[in-house]
Amino acid sequence: MVNYQNAFLIYNPFAGKLIRNRDQLLRRTTDTLAARGHRVTVVPTTGPRTAAALARECIENSADLILAAGGDGTINEVVNGMVHSKVPLGILPAGTANVLAVEMGVGKRMDRAAEFLENWIPRRIALGHLQNQFEERHFILMAGIGLDAMIVYNIDATLKASLGKAAYWIGGFSQFGRPLPEFDVTSNGHKSRCSFALASRVRNYGGDLFIARNASLFSDHFELVLFEGANSLPYVKYLVGVIANRLAKMKGVSVIRTQSVELECASAPGVYVQIDGEYAGRLPVRLSVVPQSLTLLVPRPFLEKHIEAI
Repeated sequence: MVNYQNAFLIYNPFAGKLIRNRDQLLRRTTDTLAARGHRVTVVPTTGPRTAAALARECIENSADLILAAGGDGTINEVVNGMVHSKVPLGILPAGTANVLAVEMGVGKRMDRAAEFLENWIPRRIALGHLQNQFEERHFILMAGIGLDAMIVYNIDATLKASLGKAAYWIGGFSQFGRPLPEFDVTSNGHKSRCSFALASRVRNYGGDLFIARNASLFSDHFELVLFEGANSLPYVKYLVGVIANRLAKMKGVSVIRTQSVELECASAPGVYVQIDGEYAGRLPVRLSVVPQSLTLLVPRPFLEKHIEAI
């Protein structure tokens, strides 16, 4: 059992599950950690894109653990401040979808997750890396290009705060029947055209669905899933394929194992990109896997199950 004596809990005050009962939930979480011998300093973010700098500051202050409490976007920011450091990252779910927490079986409550922290195992993992003409960023879960990124870009923040994941479903159904911009994808020497591409390192998508079923946090590859279609009508069929676990066999869908991919506009400019559920600019972009980039605390059952599957 490990006791962390200089841990920092970076949290997003406006994360979905912290908006209504922030003080009580934080108190229960920190009391739980203290009762198990961990010394924790609580650090709130002060706005978008501030968590990375906070994480770097914690590392400079000799942190032996950084906990990220928020949604997947907050976790992404913290990750970008921890790349290539040896300090472990622990996840306390407090957001809307909590894809990483669901993937690892951590649960959906940060105070309950804190009860099992000392039993989680540090594991060195790869990260995704995005490079476009303006910036470079890392991501831990996935990059989505085209349809899902369009939904992320147009999501109403107020609707997301009140409805949670349902806001994304509403955004998705609002695209029904509309034309979709297509783009070109080059990977492993092969070029394809599609309207939605998912370069994933996790099986879970959105907290409810499984698209990249052979993806793994412990692999040094993406599972790249490409969907063809110049309009949204084929996506009804694709959704059925996802639910029925028949996606990989469907016409119009390609599944590729790769370490890098380049994407550029084909029929129209301004194709959107998202990483870990947050808007990340437009095409063109290059995505690659960077091995041994982050130390992540993972529950033992999840580690044992997925190491055996690789």
